[in-house]
Amino acid sequence: MGSQGPALFDVKRIAIIGAGPCGLSAAKYLAAQKAFESIVVFEQQSEVGGVWNYSPKASSTLHVPQVSASIPPDPPIEPEGTAPVFPSPMYQVLHTNIPRALMRFSDLPFPEDSLIFPTREAVQDYLVAYARDIRHLIKFSTQVLDVRLRQGETGKDQWDVDVRSLMTGEITSATYDAVVVASGHYSIIYIPEIKNAAQFHKTYPGIISHSKLYRNSESFADKKVVVVGNAASGLDIAAQISRVCQQLLLLSVRTPTPPANLAHVGAEEVSLIEEFLVSERGIRFQDGRVEKDVDAVIFATGYLFSFPFLASFNPPLISNGRQVNGLYKDLFQMDHPTLVFPGLPIKVVPFPLSESQAAIFSRTWANLLPLPPLEEMKRWEREEAGKRGLSYHVWPKGGDAEFINAVHDWISQSKTAGKEPPHWDDEQIWERKIYFEAKLKFEIEGRSAKSLEELGFQYRPDEWENPAPEIL
Repeated sequence: MGSQGPALFDVKRIAIIGAGPCGLSAAKYLAAQKAFESIVVFEQQSEVGGVWNYSPKASSTLHVPQVSASIPPDPPIEPEGTAPVFPSPMYQVLHTNIPRALMRFSDLPFPEDSLIFPTREAVQDYLVAYARDIRHLIKFSTQVLDVRLRQGETGKDQWDVDVRSLMTGEITSATYDAVVVASGHYSIIYIPEIKNAAQFHKTYPGIISHSKLYRNSESFADKKVVVVGNAASGLDIAAQISRVCQQLLLLSVRTPTPPANLAHVGAEEVSLIEEFLVSERGIRFQDGRVEKDVDAVIFATGYLFSFPFLASFNPPLISNGRQVNGLYKDLFQMDHPTLVFPGLPIKVVPFPLSESQAAIFSRTWANLLPLPPLEEMKRWEREEAGKRGLSYHVWPKGGDAEFINAVHDWISQSKTAGKEPPHWDDEQIWERKIYFEAKLKFEIEGRSAKSLEELGFQYRPDEWENPAPEIL
């Protein structure tokens, strides 16, 4: 990322938006840097956790189709006590897809008696424990309304941040030298445009929904159900519903599901939906198949990136909702690098990855790890756009392991002050390679295993060789 050069930043006051995993790790690394005067974390919920902070009630907001990122975020659902609660995408029975040895932050293991794939409740408790030593930095029930760039006469970027107390309604403003956007990626849902979808939804409200609104399988008993999408949430939700629905659940997919996973789900795989048939309360699939009298269609089709509090940023950070524009290494806003976006990469192990990212920007803002020239950063983005295509922030398999270890090695070699980022040993990289198969075995065997060995997965160093990562 460049050679040692003159100090470029004058960062004293930092705002972090969100107290989920990325916001918490950012606060830890920035505080450990001991180079900044003030760090504040704004969290709209009354507790840390981000998406892991479960809300029993789901969102009541649903647009069909939903292809634009430029819509307001969900309003709070019914207050619990005195603090408003914002809807989470978590459902009632959920386990991580990632073994706890990978899921963890580097300085806090999960309890030894945890399941190998912890429950959502266990992860939330873990995040509350992780936040204990930085809790004093967090302003709870505080919603960020607007973040505006201010450029002074010296050319130094600063950021005016407006926030509202959700307890009193009071709006206050303050100016910061840097902003960490850790507001998450599970707010604005994506439901594709499909012929007659809007009319079908208007005629039969409640049939079409999204995985964000799912809580449990009870309401799908004895119903004819279609789940669209076979990523982790689609398969998990389909497996839960298939046990209670009327007939074989239909799983509508773009690419085939691995046979073992499809067998566990207990579903029949069908093609993508071509159109909704309003008069028949039905669906025509792309291969011509027609299903009538459908009772439920759940789109497990993901989310769009959205930052409503950065609406004034120019040029816009978001176009199609699939990519955050103008970022170097999926992290630094190139023209204004005191604005960072940790946690954007998809199909990664997020907690340790967020630590690696925090280790970089905390040192960069302390002038210990300089960024390369602007043109070099822009060239990097152009080259990556050509390689990555539409799924811009979806990293290749193993990309997280390579990044985590490359960052650790790079920072170790630079001998800079600050909190040490994580490093995965060969056993952890092996776990990263096999965890998809292990999670399926965990589900099949009743979700009770506390180790990979119980599931029949044994690490053997003599049979596993891992190549060294490339330095960034």
